[in-house]
Amino acid sequence: QVQLVESGGGLVQAGGSLRLSCATSGRGLNINGWGWYRQAPGKQREFVARITSGGTTNYADSVKGRFTISRDNAKNTVYLQMNSLKPEDTAVYYCGAAYYSSVYYWGQGTQVTVSS
Repeated sequence: QVQLVESGGGLVQAGGSLRLSCATSGRGLNINGWGWYRQAPGKQREFVARITSGGTTNYADSVKGRFTISRDNAKNTVYLQMNSLKPEDTAVYYCGAAYYSSVYYWGQGTQVTVSS
């Protein structure tokens, strides 16, 4: 079983920055990557960024060049550095542990609100 706990959300003005953290614990069979996803009110949950156990990253087009995902293996923590935030980035952000593109474990989510 894998446990994921997100933190770092909050209220920020457009153009500002936030760093989200996802503390991971436990062991999950076949987990080979971690990702960030978000869900805005009235919308489906969408992919934001992913990092594999080998360090390969990929991003949604909407956040490329603004967001950076990273992982500190010593701390078992995944980060999402978010810069140049826009009001449309407002959402609940979730951390997920995955086997390739299938997410098997989710955190509880952290709210990010970007004011214009």
